[in-house]
Amino acid sequence: MTGAKSLWATLAAHGIDTVFGYPGGAIMPVYDALTYYPEVRHVLCRHEQGAIHAAEGYAKATGRLGVCMATSGPGATNLVTGLADAMMDSVPLLAITGNVARHLIGTDAFQEADITGITLPITKHNYVVQDPDDLPRIVAEAIRIATTGRPGPVLVDIPKDVQMAAFGGVLVQPQPEASRMQPRPEAIATAVQLLKSAERPVLMVGGGAQGATAEVTAFARAWQIPTITTLMGLGGFPASDPLWLGMPGMHGSVAANRAISEADVLIGIGLRFDDRVTGRVKDFARHAQIIHVDLDAAEIGKIVHTQVSVRADAGRAAVALTREAVPFLHPDWTAQIAEWKSREELPTVWGAGYAVKQVVDRLRPDDILTTDVGQHQMLAAQLARFEKPRRWLTSGGLGTMGFGFPAAIGAAMAEPGVTSIVIAGDGGFQMTAQEFATLTKYSVHNVKICIINNSYLGMVRQWQELFHGRRYSEVYLGDSNPDFLKLADAYNIPGFRASSADELPAAIDAWLAHPRSALLEVVVPQEHGVFPMVPAGAALYEMIETDPSNPNGGVKVEQ
Repeated sequence: MTGAKSLWATLAAHGIDTVFGYPGGAIMPVYDALTYYPEVRHVLCRHEQGAIHAAEGYAKATGRLGVCMATSGPGATNLVTGLADAMMDSVPLLAITGNVARHLIGTDAFQEADITGITLPITKHNYVVQDPDDLPRIVAEAIRIATTGRPGPVLVDIPKDVQMAAFGGVLVQPQPEASRMQPRPEAIATAVQLLKSAERPVLMVGGGAQGATAEVTAFARAWQIPTITTLMGLGGFPASDPLWLGMPGMHGSVAANRAISEADVLIGIGLRFDDRVTGRVKDFARHAQIIHVDLDAAEIGKIVHTQVSVRADAGRAAVALTREAVPFLHPDWTAQIAEWKSREELPTVWGAGYAVKQVVDRLRPDDILTTDVGQHQMLAAQLARFEKPRRWLTSGGLGTMGFGFPAAIGAAMAEPGVTSIVIAGDGGFQMTAQEFATLTKYSVHNVKICIINNSYLGMVRQWQELFHGRRYSEVYLGDSNPDFLKLADAYNIPGFRASSADELPAAIDAWLAHPRSALLEVVVPQEHGVFPMVPAGAALYEMIETDPSNPNGGVKVEQ
């Protein structure tokens, strides 16, 4: 056995059944050894960034480890954006890279890059394997680190001669799953006392609670606390529940942002209180005492002042809090929340918002929705209604354009019986459009691609419109965009197009009914804003509820 074979043997023993990657010179021995391990499916993507985003999609949809692989130098550095993305969004990910032989490290050899040095700030941990006999232990340890505690990406860099060397060590078997962290009883008691005293409580559920949906939902219902789900927390509490207020933050709902601003007790479970959620920090939840439940001690008190810290697994903390539940009955707060919820305005004017609404209204409970980054992403987050966790996959913390399409592919390959829908913009889609080839090569038939084409980098254009006097600098794409249907056809992917509200229903029907993966291009007006919106540096209560440049809303679509 060689070091390379021991790598695949270890991955197989740990239940890894899918690896997304792209070969090259410094990792060629690993790809040669792959031929001996048919139980591991390798997915050849068309760019390393596509491979790592596909691995993220696989991980986000399943909660299991996503694995990707690349060669040294440019192959490894093409993974950097995905590693940063996974770090920001707490995605369990293992990235394996080849490197030049040990004696060449540090000599600026061909295709050499110090990938562990480059990725030190954007990985949970990383390794350079110096001894082939250590390789199984290191890989097993990397898997454990990536998947336990607060999940995150781990990189293992393997010099080429280590891959080729004879292996004389011991293969490492999986260890029992680590127990989930229990909260301290005194922290729970303090939190309960604060909740019992509340007259205007609010619960915020973040991405860290995606694995504890049942427990968190039971907690909210037992206490009857109005509940908000962050961008990464969507699906962590059922949208059909009357307690749900929507998403908070820069493009959050009126009800969510007003409730945060007027709450007297706010409990956050599994979230970071990042700047897109808080707005101006000193005025965030200005009347509230804050209870923060999180696994990561570094996040508690990092952004907002916290009165009660509960360091624990989200599910274990929620169960402990539910045991002490006293249903909240304050009719004035309930009535105020209902008034805020009544301000929600669904899009009725032909444009990006209307188009996104028609698409997300067709989602079934098990369907997976991924997005790229931009206006369409915020519109989908505002308008989609999720009843289950891990059905909403998006790039939150890093905001990575190009994420949506390969993530949808990874999710589709993880769950071949589920439709994986991606909503993308015409700008971001072109960053990883080459992954059409991955759909074709592996006959992936359950990906539905929707491009909202406004011929602009829409979110940048919106900011230039509102804050830069409509000086549209380097955001227009319409003079150079491809014909997306022809592009799809070149990869044998069928395409459909709608350019008006009248054309859209039939186009959506044909797109979804097609038995294979298909593309839908929706050509929408170029100038369209996403509102509500909290301007950068403003407080949540200073949100702009409607489009100030179009107060009358335009011409409504006939229903």
